[in-house]
Amino acid sequence: MRPVICHTVQWLLSLVFIVQMYLAMLVIGILYLPYALFSRDGALAACHAFCAWVMFSLRWLTGMRTEVRGTPPRHEVLIAAKHQSFLDILMIFHAVPRGKFIMKRELIYAPILGWFALRIGCVPVDRGKRGAAITRMMADVKTGAQQAGQLIIYSQGTRVAPGVKAPYKTGTAALYLQLGQDCVPVATNVGVLWPKHGILRKRGLAVVEFLPVIPPGLKTPAFMARLEEQVETASDRLMAEAGFHTGA
Repeated sequence: MRPVICHTVQWLLSLVFIVQMYLAMLVIGILYLPYALFSRDGALAACHAFCAWVMFSLRWLTGMRTEVRGTPPRHEVLIAAKHQSFLDILMIFHAVPRGKFIMKRELIYAPILGWFALRIGCVPVDRGKRGAAITRMMADVKTGAQQAGQLIIYSQGTRVAPGVKAPYKTGTAALYLQLGQDCVPVATNVGVLWPKHGILRKRGLAVVEFLPVIPPGLKTPAFMARLEEQVETASDRLMAEAGFHTGA
């Protein structure tokens, strides 16, 4: 009976966490709106404040702790990350100074989130038109219309639950070649504790780990093989730390 009660309490605390998280998004968005309208730095500050609050309240309400390992980049760079849940988005963004994401165009219509995403420099793309969007972003950086930063892409294109295998899309290699910048792979285990679907947030340590840099200059096959090997190996290790094993 006691495990059932503990599970129920954890589920209820998780529900409270989720509700207050979205309320916090609304409150922080309103509070920072004047600053964000005046300056992109205001939008960045709002997003970092939201990330910090989510991670603080997550630990306080559910017992889930967060940790960033490795060395988050501070220069202009491509970040190619494993994506398991909303939490890895927040943790990666909060770890770098000027993060911006490649995002689906539909997300710009999301209340609050969409406007702030555009304001910090996220790149909305239509299917099949990523190259043109990136070319425009690079031109904006050169002219000063947009500040340089850390461009974040999820190499599998979607959230992938622990234990599920999904291909790495060559769009990441296209970006790597187009930008001519270092690529920093990122591994994670957050999906073990914060699943792709459902309300329950589990106690434990959620980790994102910035891995050794892949320098520019590799051909597509070599780059993709190196990226996948680094991210998958490290993610498997982190997930095992969190108590997940293949077939679990």
